Parts: sequence; C-alpha cells; structure tokens
Amino acid sequence: MLQNLWLLIIAALLWAAPASGWGFDAHRQINRYAVYTLPAPLYYYLKPHLRWIEAHAPDPDSRRYAVAEEGARHFIDIEYYGCVDSIPQREEDAIKQYTADSLKSWGHVPWHVQRLYYSLIHAFKSRDHTRILRLLAETGHYLADAHVPLHTTANYNGQFSGQRGIHALLETRSPVLMVRERDFLLGAATYVSDIRQLIWEAVKESHRALDTVFYAEEQAKKRIPESAWYSLEMRKGKLEKQYSEALTLEFNRILGDLVRRRMRQATLAVGKFWFSAWVDAGQPPLDLPEPVQEPQENPLPVPEMGNATLPSRIEPVD
Repeated sequence: MLQNLWLLIIAALLWAAPASGWGFDAHRQINRYAVYTLPAPLYYYLKPHLRWIEAHAPDPDSRRYAVAEEGARHFIDIEYYGCVDSIPQREEDAIKQYTADSLKSWGHVPWHVQRLYYSLIHAFKSRDHTRILRLLAETGHYLADAHVPLHTTANYNGQFSGQRGIHALLETRSPVLMVRERDFLLGAATYVSDIRQLIWEAVKESHRALDTVFYAEEQAKKRIPESAWYSLEMRKGKLEKQYSEALTLEFNRILGDLVRRRMRQATLAVGKFWFSAWVDAGQPPLDLPEPVQEPQENPLPVPEMGNATLPSRIEPVD
C-alpha cells in the first residue's frame, strides 16, 4: 500500500504542463508523412533529409521556455479577437484593428505562418539548403498547430472549465493510441494559389471543433470511474502519469475520428504549403551537389511581428 502511495506521489511530480501543439511524436509524424505527399523533384530532393526534417519538427516547442516571444507563435485566442469569421486575415489589417501588442498577447499563429511562407519562398529562390531544411521543419510545426482545436482558445488546457489536462489528452495521448501509419496514406499535395486561405481554413475548422472536444472530455470522465482515469507508465526510462487507455479510448469514441482527421488534414496541408512555396519561388532546380550540410542545432532566427506600416506583401526576414 505504501509503495503504491509513493508511486502516485512520484507520478504527480512528473505530471508536467502539457507541451504546445501536437505531442512531439505527432509533430514528427506530420512532418515525415508530409514529405511523402510531395511531387517529384521536391520529394527526391528532401528524401535524403527526411529524418532530419522529422527529428526537428518539435524544435519550436523546445525553445518556448527560452525565447519569450515564442509561445504566441503557436496559438490564437479567438475569444479576444471576436468572431473568427470577422478577424482580418492580413497581418497589417489585424495590427491596425487590434494593435501589434494585442497580437503578441493573444497569439498570432496564422500570421506567423504567413510570414514564414515568404521566408521559405526566398530560401528556395536562393537555393539556401540549410535555411530550406530549417524552414520546412518549423513551418510544418506551426501549420500543424493551427490544426489543433485547443490552440484557438484561451481555455487551452481546460483551466477555465474545470477540465485541466485536456490538452495532453487530446494532443499527446490520443495520437499515440488512435493514429496508425496507414492513416497517412494521403496522396499527392497540390499547389495552393491562396496560402492565406489554407491557413485560415485550418484555424476556423479547429475553432469549430472546440465544443465537441470539451463535451467529449466531460462525458468520458462521467462514463469512466475516476479511479481509472490515469495509469502509470514507463516512458523513455521515466515513470510518468498518463491518461489511461480506457479514458482515452472513450474520449475518442465520443469525438469520432476528429484526432485522426485533423492530423491527416495537417499533414496534407503541410505538404501543400511546402510545394506551393517551391512553385511560387519559380520551381528552382534543387539538384545541389553532394555532400550537403544539414543545419546545426542553433535555432533559426524567426520573423518578428510587424507594425501598422507593413507592406501588403510581407517580405522575408533573412
């Protein structure tokens, strides 16, 4: 009995705040399978670097606690902006309506992804291999975050609705139990002429799913005894408290295939984003000479928020 008590205490200490966005493993999956959606020659160019693009998918999350402004690049709290359909989609228009400080405070993932799109185009045009790889890994992360329902609300972890921990249940535990490799057989990415629309459709659909996510968690906890909500598991050599398989499966039974569907949509959207940037760069040849140098571990400088005088086409930050 005493041993069980100590196990629970240790697990509670390990129960950290949920990571931003999809769990690290899910982000890696999305980046990996997005490469497989790419038409040739982009696919053949990136295939030798597939493991790097996959491994560095979580990099933006890894620097959230080291870079003060990083957190706001992963979400958008729609409640503070008003109706999602009335939010200006152009960053300069949003800054005029809400101020740049408000965007930094309330989250600005859709505008951040738009800015990085032009940086990726510039990298392709320059045939800057190091920057291309880094931007592919990181844009895949941010665009995937836009597909997460809980990244469109200030109540991202259920802290305002008595559902604290829902973030990990939806974005980390559910993908592990519910998503399989065969779910990523998606076909080919296609060119998107309006990348802003691609990004904002992801945000809007995520926000529309919020009520379903909160309802599913509430109902799952009513149907599964509280004593069976959690389990202790060894993960990477550490004892961790996890949502139990029983609760996670019930949560997803009520959700339907939302987690699987959003991860599939994120993966294909990332492929479209990458491919469209290459096309908009003029489809430059990418047969760079071997051997090539992959990026080192130092983080890529990322574009800062603009101001009200930004041009209509936001230029990349080198």
